[in-house]
Amino acid sequence: MDRIDLHILEILQEDASVTVADVASRVGLSPTPCWKRIQKLEATGVVQKRVAIVAPQKVGIGLSVHIAIQAGDHSADSLENFVRAVSAMPEVMEFSRLAGEIDYVLRVVAPDIAAYDAFYKRLTAIVPLRSVSSHFVLQKIKSTTALPLHLTRAEEDEGGKGFSSERAPASPPPRLVALRTV
Repeated sequence: MDRIDLHILEILQEDASVTVADVASRVGLSPTPCWKRIQKLEATGVVQKRVAIVAPQKVGIGLSVHIAIQAGDHSADSLENFVRAVSAMPEVMEFSRLAGEIDYVLRVVAPDIAAYDAFYKRLTAIVPLRSVSSHFVLQKIKSTTALPLHLTRAEEDEGGKGFSSERAPASPPPRLVALRTV
């Protein structure tokens, strides 16, 4: 993968509906080689799929919840059953297994609190859980699906056979501000 591939990916992450001719023009290629690069990015799984991002509130999904779960039983069968059942639940948008104190974290959406309550009851009935902590999103401050590709610098290696990645210098962490309620 080289700088042109990364530039193509940046463009497609911003708007996957852009024409190949427009992408080609923006990266300095003619349409055919640009299309071949896009096809290769798709064939190798770099581009997993192209989707439309829907505004949840516009379709009646007004509630977003992050759930931290500690499993009660860590046997392979119990965890397998839990993972299979939760993965099949349509309300679950993201589902990750973690290292540390929390075993799983989910991002769940629902139309309202009653629908979430019904989901919660189904979730906690799957297997015995040690703890389930729901965190309701009050305001989405940042949300993106685009990976920060500028953190990876593709450079052709000396032999011309491949590419290596260099990391951009780390920027200082953002300042955290404590919020107090009175």
